Amino acid sequence: MSQRDLFHHAVVIELEKENWRVTHDPYFLEYGAQTLQVNLGAEMPVAAERNGRKIAVEIKSFVGKTEMSELYSALGQFILYRNVLRKQEPKRKLYLAVPEKAYIALFDPAHGRDLREEETIALLVYSAEEEVIII
Repeated sequence: MSQRDLFHHAVVIELEKENWRVTHDPYFLEYGAQTLQVNLGAEMPVAAERNGRKIAVEIKSFVGKTEMSELYSALGQFILYRNVLRKQEPKRKLYLAVPEKAYIALFDPAHGRDLREEETIALLVYSAEEEVIII
């Protein structure tokens, strides 16, 4: 099993506070002969939404050498996982969970909004310190 992201536990707590039920930790996807591991699979309780809403969440901490190297890695994983997920479980939506600091620096400025729109990136922004989901 691959190493968990630095803020993995905080994001799980935050999702549960938002009434998500974590169903997979990690969530496995098959890519040919390879097994990929998205950090989490979760679903909204059926009572909260008629047919149940399912998501997968790839959690990133952006604490590596540079924000850009972390961005390259996060986007690569996100695009690969999204492609595989669309084929294996098309009703489950993939989110990229990023800390607030990375959101402000990389995803909120005009160039970041363009990137999110062009690549159809669904973000989940979290504050690990306050254990809350911001967006």
